[in-house]
Amino acid sequence: MNWTGRRRRFRDILRGDRCVHPASVHDPVSARIAADLGFETAMFAGSVASLAVLGAPDLIVLTLTEFAEQALRINRAGAPPLIVDADHGYGNALNVMRTVQELETAGVSALSIEDTLLPAPYGGGPARLVSREEGVGKMRAAVAAREDPDLVILARTSALAIGGTEEAAARVRAYSDLGVDGIFLVGARNRAEIETMRPLTDLPFVLGSVPGEMADKSWLASQGVRVALQGHQPFQAAIAALHATMKALREGTDPAELPGLAPPPLARAVTREESYAAWTRDFLGGG
Repeated sequence: MNWTGRRRRFRDILRGDRCVHPASVHDPVSARIAADLGFETAMFAGSVASLAVLGAPDLIVLTLTEFAEQALRINRAGAPPLIVDADHGYGNALNVMRTVQELETAGVSALSIEDTLLPAPYGGGPARLVSREEGVGKMRAAVAAREDPDLVILARTSALAIGGTEEAAARVRAYSDLGVDGIFLVGARNRAEIETMRPLTDLPFVLGSVPGEMADKSWLASQGVRVALQGHQPFQAAIAALHATMKALREGTDPAELPGLAPPPLARAVTREESYAAWTRDFLGGG
């Protein structure tokens, strides 16, 4: 499939002067709902992928192949331009190159590579960053592996939360000179931290979920933030709806009396029933 149009639409977001919230998606149906609701972009996070594919917590037990396959399903269903959280690139810098190749093939519009030490090392302890030099090597490898120049590569750093403002500033400066298209900041706690990072780079920012005082899209836009995540509530809502429905059935509720089911028009829309009916008529002689 040709992913160029979606990638260019995402680049338009980065070049623009607005901040948008992406839809959090996890499968083809959620992708189509996001598209039908008019979301400018969508996010497929590693944590959500682990839940959706494995039913497991976000401990980096999902493989690159599983992640890329689910991203392809989401894109094939017609998602808005899709950002994916490619975690640490599933290994060292050479693994990062493979990760970029697989996700580019899967049709993503943007991917982030982060500088957190993953998976958790033996002995546990608090979250740690890889060395600045290793982080630079991973970002350089990601850029080198890209074949489609429209694919967006985001350098993701958790340094604000793990290493402090000085370390975050050093990494923002270092990553900005490598050919990446944006900086993905995780763990910003207040406006002052963003205001400190803004003068260090000309690249746009993508932010992880932000606390209340920062949740002002006009202010975020003024600081060069073009995408700000809101969390992954849709998947959590899906868990609650599945649990409530199965529990009610188990306890004897008549299926006809179940609350909260998708009305038939909505179910037909997300499965693109009209399109399939037309294809059946055109190609199978269905009348």
